[in-house]
Amino acid sequence: MSGHSKWSTIKHKKGAADAKRGKIFTKIIKEITIAARTGGGDVDGNSRLRQAIAAAKAENMPKDNIEKAIKKGTGELEGGAAYEEVTYEGYGPGGVAVLVEVMTDNKNRTVAEIRHIFSKHGGNLGENGCVAWMFEKKGNIVVSKDDVDEDRLMECALEAGAEDVAESENEYEVITEPGIFENVRSAMDEAEIKYILAEISMIPQNTVKLEEDKANQMLKLMEKMEDNDDVQHVYANFDISDEIMERLS
Repeated sequence: MSGHSKWSTIKHKKGAADAKRGKIFTKIIKEITIAARTGGGDVDGNSRLRQAIAAAKAENMPKDNIEKAIKKGTGELEGGAAYEEVTYEGYGPGGVAVLVEVMTDNKNRTVAEIRHIFSKHGGNLGENGCVAWMFEKKGNIVVSKDDVDEDRLMECALEAGAEDVAESENEYEVITEPGIFENVRSAMDEAEIKYILAEISMIPQNTVKLEEDKANQMLKLMEKMEDNDDVQHVYANFDISDEIMERLS
């Protein structure tokens, strides 16, 4: 399983989302606003907006917050900063490739903060293009082995158009093309297959295995990146065993 998926899964298990709900709401509102600004407010015709609203509902965001964010994006409501989308690339401990997607109203401030986080936690900010080639945009659905029979999951996912079902120590990871993601998730919902995580993600083509000392640095880097108000998503190609992940979390 990719580092980002493992990180998102362990956060879910820890209940970190509840502890930082206000910060998560802020990030999702930014995404809804940008999605509506770039693709319009029609949910049926704007897949990015549809996915952002699904993320908002998964976090139990009030309907009024969602509607206001859409209206700010389409210009029906005034207010809010003019955000710019930027992707930074760099390396974490052990040479792990890291992609950081941000929405910022001040690039100079944000790049300084991102550089500081990298350097403080055993990494460094790189040039544009240094690691992006290692990642592919894919739909990603993570299911606990305790919650589903493998054959049932395989049949449901592949019939709905999934590209692959990968296996790790404790989970299955359903991989889809971005355009098929919603079909596969809907099929799993209809089949009442529970999942831990469902999102469009940047999946690495290869991974870097980390031992405990580097793994600890890497997880701290991920946490500090996601704590930054301008950071929307962090993707990395680390591979940490479930045993080490559980011990460090």
